Amino acid sequence: MNEERSSSPSKDGKQKGWFGRLNQILTGEPQDREELLGVLRDAQQNELLDGDALSMIEGVMQVSEMQVRDIMIPRSQMVVVELDSSLEQFLPVVIASAHSRFPVVGESRDEVLGILLAKDLLPMFVNNNGDDARLNLRELLRPAVFIPESKRLNVLLKEFRANRNHMAIVVDEYGGVAGLVTIEDVLEQIVGEIEDEHDFEDDLYILTHKNGQHIVKAITPIDDFNEHFGTELSDEEFDTIGGLVMNAFGHLPKREETIELNGFMFKVIRADNRRVHLMQVTRIEEGASEDLQEPRANSA
Repeated sequence: MNEERSSSPSKDGKQKGWFGRLNQILTGEPQDREELLGVLRDAQQNELLDGDALSMIEGVMQVSEMQVRDIMIPRSQMVVVELDSSLEQFLPVVIASAHSRFPVVGESRDEVLGILLAKDLLPMFVNNNGDDARLNLRELLRPAVFIPESKRLNVLLKEFRANRNHMAIVVDEYGGVAGLVTIEDVLEQIVGEIEDEHDFEDDLYILTHKNGQHIVKAITPIDDFNEHFGTELSDEEFDTIGGLVMNAFGHLPKREETIELNGFMFKVIRADNRRVHLMQVTRIEEGASEDLQEPRANSA
C-alpha cells in the first residue's frame, strides 16, 4: 500500500524554493544586476549566505564597474622620493609614511623613473655603513607600470596578479601623472579595509600613543571625544567627530589631508570614496577656545 506524503511548509522546502528561483534566474539570464543582487540578499536573509560573503560578492560586482580614477591616490597626495635626494633627506620620509613602495621622480612628479622598495634600502644601507655617498638610487629602482585613469579595476587586478605588481602609476589623457594605485586599494573594494598598524579593538574609539598622538575612529561620538580630550565640542549638529571634521573640511577628505580645528590637528589616515574611517589627532594648542574656530585645511 503506497502512502502519500503530505507536503507541508518547512525550512527545506523554503531552501528548495529559493534554489529553484536562483536556478531559474541564472539559467534564464537575469534581467539586470539588481535582480541578481536581490536573490543573493534573499539568500543572506535565509541564512544560506553569510553577511561577509555577500559583502565580498557585492564588492566584486562593484569592482567590475569601477575605474582606476575612482580609487587612485591623487598626484598631490603621492609620497615620492626625488632621484637626486640623499639618504639623509629621503629616509625620514620613508620611515614616517610606513609605505613599502615609493615612486622615484626626476625634475617633477610627471617624470616617474621607477619604483623604490623600502626593503631594497636595507642591504645598501648596511653595506655602506650609513654613508650615502655611494648610494645610487638608479641601481635600486624597479620598473614602473603606467596605466590610464579609465582602466577597469577588475582588469587591473588581473594584471597585478599576472605580473606580480603591487603598484601602478596612473596617467591622464595627456600623459601626465594623475596619481597612483596599489593592489591593496583594489582589494579593499572587495574585502573592505585591510587591517594595518592603526587597527584596534572594535569597542575602542580612541587609541593613544606614547608620542602624544591619538588615533581616533571617525565614528567616535562627540561626547566620548570631549571626555577623552577635555573639550566641549557641540553635538547639536553632528553626533560623531568624523561628521564635525568633514563639515569643517567642506568636502569628503582623502588620505593625508589635514585640518586644524579647536587646537587640534586632524589628519585623515584612512578613508574611501564614501567616508572617513580613521584620523590621527594631535593637540597643537593648550587651552584652545572651546568655540568652533575657523578651520584651516591642508593637503599633504
